[in-house]
Amino acid sequence: MAAIVKNADQLVFGLDIGTRSIVGTVGYMDSNGFHIVAMDVKEHDTRAMLDGQVHDIGKVAEEIMYIKTKLESKLGVALNKVCIAAAGRVLKTITVSSDNSFDEEKRVDKEDIYNLDFSAVEIAHRMINEQEDNVNYYCVGYTPVKYYVNDYEITNIEGHKASKISVELLATFLPEDVVDGLYASVEAAELEVANLTLEPIAAMNVAIPEQYRLLNISLVDVGAGTSDICITRDGSVVAYGMLPHAGDEITEVIAKHFLVDFATAEKIKMDAGTTKKVIQFKDIMGLKQTTTPKEVKQIAKEVVDRITKGVADRICELNGDKPVSAVFVVGGGGKIPGFCENLAKCLGLPKERVAIRGKEVLENIDFAIDNIKKDSLYVTPVGICINYYNQKNNFIYVTVNGERIKLYDNSRLTVIDAIMQAGYPNDKLFPKRGNVINYTLNGQARMIRGEAGEPAKIFRNGKPVSLNSEIEKNDYIDIEESTAGECGRLTIGELPELKSTISFSINGKNIVCPRYAYVNGTIENNDYEIKAKDKIVMENYYSLQQLFEFLDVDLETVAVVVNNMPADKDTKVYENFTVEYVDVDKITSFDELPEDNTTEHKAQDKPAKKNTQKAKQTRIIKLTVNGNAVELSGKDKYIMVDVMDAIHFDVREMKGSDIVTNINGIKAEFSDEVNDADTIEIYWSDK
Repeated sequence: MAAIVKNADQLVFGLDIGTRSIVGTVGYMDSNGFHIVAMDVKEHDTRAMLDGQVHDIGKVAEEIMYIKTKLESKLGVALNKVCIAAAGRVLKTITVSSDNSFDEEKRVDKEDIYNLDFSAVEIAHRMINEQEDNVNYYCVGYTPVKYYVNDYEITNIEGHKASKISVELLATFLPEDVVDGLYASVEAAELEVANLTLEPIAAMNVAIPEQYRLLNISLVDVGAGTSDICITRDGSVVAYGMLPHAGDEITEVIAKHFLVDFATAEKIKMDAGTTKKVIQFKDIMGLKQTTTPKEVKQIAKEVVDRITKGVADRICELNGDKPVSAVFVVGGGGKIPGFCENLAKCLGLPKERVAIRGKEVLENIDFAIDNIKKDSLYVTPVGICINYYNQKNNFIYVTVNGERIKLYDNSRLTVIDAIMQAGYPNDKLFPKRGNVINYTLNGQARMIRGEAGEPAKIFRNGKPVSLNSEIEKNDYIDIEESTAGECGRLTIGELPELKSTISFSINGKNIVCPRYAYVNGTIENNDYEIKAKDKIVMENYYSLQQLFEFLDVDLETVAVVVNNMPADKDTKVYENFTVEYVDVDKITSFDELPEDNTTEHKAQDKPAKKNTQKAKQTRIIKLTVNGNAVELSGKDKYIMVDVMDAIHFDVREMKGSDIVTNINGIKAEFSDEVNDADTIEIYWSDK
């Protein structure tokens, strides 16, 4: 006879489809907590499930239908929707690193962190797909393990100044075929999936209350085929994984030792975790045997040691290479004596920090049914139902640029999740800089950065949104690809070096001239646009011809001396040099011509230049220049520039901000005279 059920329209039906059995639970939530009104268990007749994965859809569907029918009979209510959980065994986790550099140092904001995490998840997704051919994986969660600012580890990078940020991130993926197997089995049993979660998360909902999740705690659900692991930190579930070793391996060792069938060995294992002092059973020969929990513990020790060592290693891996603060154990496999103690030892925790969570965590669950004992075995089945209220997870569909995409709904899906699942390239989302122009200035490598482009424009159901905007089922997401900015552009006139000037004393007046820019050996004007691989030189002198072109004076019509020395059109005129010139036509006497001027004059009233030149006297002087002996000859008078020419001091090859010139320890100008036995210093300086 069916029971009379209150709140029938609020009932939640949960199925824990395990490796050895299926547990069906029906209940409802109110202000007093969760109430279980019906529960039924059926062991699999065959190996239709292996390690938490459906292998025989038809057979699993029959067993689900059996549970469904029995529960409907007990309740007198039709059950149409069901909550299920995927085993931890099917999860794939991968740890990746990613970094992002900025053009200039800036303060890190939430968008920078979001983009950094996304790039890491994209790398993980690509790596998973490369490792697993022909398998489509969904990212069901990711956890930043460590953040770095300029390669230094920082717990929270938001607000820090950085030129580079990095992340080490743990991403978790679920294969599509596993989900499809569960869905197909449920649908074949005439049920609709109302919610899908992961088994370790379902167990966490019961075993670790919300107020405990600020702590770094791990839950281990030791089932028949797998040990599922879940970790909390800072108020939420941050990682989950599994180990393909669990209770069945312990049962098999017991069966072989006592020569019993699997079911008897399973009972021996469960009894060893109780307060019984003596365990009685029959072996396959029908003979009565007895053992003790202590003996069972010793028989299972080697397997328990191996499993607990593996679980401890996996917990540390998921928790950023460090142990958690405490571990809660649920599931039948964890009941074997010595399991919790050995796990604590492997994690380096006090033994009281690792404990089985069963009856005590179910105290707030109202079992409004008979003959059901509160036990850690029921933590996951109850958690599957409760998860329905906490987060309605399921697979939903959205459309990205016209393509229908299936997503695992973790109740916090965003635009970026859909874009990532659609395989939209990362480089088409974020703005791209235009091409960089590389060139050299006075031998030093320079670079002109390209302009930043526009980021992708994203629309959700026709309205502009950001990458981290939330999405819902059946949303339409359209993306307009990001653009590249213009390539780098800079003219000669925009170079800071060109804005400096050079001055000369010309006929007693200070004349300020702009510096010339040579591009690949040719003088270019200020409007010249710098091109890739250009070699630009800013000279710190004028040739005499350049100087007179700037003055708009015809060099052929004047007589010129530079620093009182004869000069021709190729003479180099440096900063503060003295230049004197006179128009040849205005010279009234031979002595008015600058000494040693080589300009020819064809006027009939002027004598030939060769008759006006004074006899040229020469002398040889010996100097010490930068510690080396140098001899100058060919002139009757020498200045600092002559010394620079003699030692081949190249002023174009800038090796500092200024040239130091000293004569006998005293600062000198380029035009200062040098004499025999002087000690000269010439070198580049940054001061």
